[in-house]
This record gives sequence, C-alpha cells and structure tokens, in this order.
Amino acid sequence: MPPIPEQVRLNEAEERTKHWKRWGPYLAERAWGTVREDYSPNGEAWEYFPHDAARSRAYRWTEDGILGICDNHQYLCFALAFWNGKDPILKERLFGLTGNEGNHGEDVKELYYYLEAAPTNSYLKGLYKYPQAEYPYDQLLAETRRRTRHEPEYELEDTGVFNEQRYFDIFAEYAKNDVDDILIRIRIVNRGPDKADLTFLPTLWFRNTWRWCNTPQEAKPRLSRSGENAISAEHGVLGSFTLTCDGTPEMLFTENETNT
Repeated sequence: MPPIPEQVRLNEAEERTKHWKRWGPYLAERAWGTVREDYSPNGEAWEYFPHDAARSRAYRWTEDGILGICDNHQYLCFALAFWNGKDPILKERLFGLTGNEGNHGEDVKELYYYLEAAPTNSYLKGLYKYPQAEYPYDQLLAETRRRTRHEPEYELEDTGVFNEQRYFDIFAEYAKNDVDDILIRIRIVNRGPDKADLTFLPTLWFRNTWRWCNTPQEAKPRLSRSGENAISAEHGVLGSFTLTCDGTPEMLFTENETNT
C-alpha cells in the first residue's frame, strides 16, 4: 500500500525536503502576564503586563491570538478578532485571571476547543464561543476575588452570559495546499433565538522584533494593500507572502508599536 498523504508530508518534514511544519498553531493563546514578558524591577510578572495592557503595549518575546497560526519563528501571525457591539474592547485575545487574582491560581475564563489537527498542521480546526451579551470581565474578577481557595472556581458559564444559547460559534479551519499555500475558512453560526450583530476582524500582523534588534535583517517589515482583496507582507527574514480575501472586505491598517 502506498503511504497516505500525511505520512508523505511527515517524511518530507523529517528529511527537511519540504518544511510542512513551518506554519502551525504556534501562536500563544495568552502572552500577557507571563514571566517571559516580565521586565518589572521586582519580578512581578502578574502585575507588570496584565490583560488590560496587552491591547496597547508591544510584546517582546511572543504574541497571542484566538484560533490563530504563525510561522515557527513567530514573525508573521494571523488570528481572529470580534466585537459584539457591546463589549468595551475588541475580543482579540483570551481573558483570564492571573495567579494572584484567581482563587485557585491563574485561570483562563473562555470557552474554546481544538477539534482536529494533523501532525504536520496540514489541517487544523478549532472552535471559539463568543457571547452576544457584553463579556462579563468585571463580574468574573469581582466574584473570584470574593471566593476562597476552598470554594469552586467561578466560570464563564456561571455568569449566565450563555443563557438561551445567545452566543456565536466561530469555527476556524486551516488546510495546506502546499508548504506556504494555506486556505483559511471561518464559519460563524448564531446559536441564539434572535438575530445578532457581529463585527469580524481577521488580523494579520508581524511580531515586533525590530524594536529590540538593530541588525539589517531585522529591519521593520511592511504590510500593504495589494489590489482590492489582498494584503502583501514583506519581511526581511521570512520573505514575502500574500493574504488574499474572499470578496472585497474593508481593510484597516495600523502600527503595533506601543500606544502611548
């Protein structure tokens, strides 16, 4: 029997004839509040880079996103972001409690699932559940602070935000046609009884390495419009790539330097 296609890809990756594992689910789900990003004078990682700071400060060593992918050096990242029209901020990274905030230590307060994954990342599928009501950031924090270590954790489902199934199921699929040729399909399903608005912002960005390195290879990369439905990504080390969109969506460009 000839080997199945995934076994062929595994063999090529092992022999380094084709880099099938260059792109994968290497994007961190939570980079805020980690020891790697701690530059506080007293080693206070939890307090130095909290969730509230993550949307306005550049990470140094990693990035985070929801159901995203990146290259194995995390130069170029792609992830999903949403807004239900009620939250005070975009939902672009997982929320949780730090080690000092949680009654049982650090704890992510989200609902997300890994559904399928091939060994070479040639196919990936994940699911994120996003409430249609305002996400209860303050409620989760306040109730958890009230509880002792002897009480159970206060979970997102306990807040009632998913009552009557008023949430969106957001499915993300990645399928590789070749090493650097990836099809991305996003499917959004309203599970609630009524119509509901959702702003969807798939996001492509570079990890900010140029702020820390001064070598010619680490010159600042560039994202630019390439026609009505494509974005060009130029990086001195990784190379050139294009994100092509279905249809002609509105495109927004911004810097990811620290927001002062």
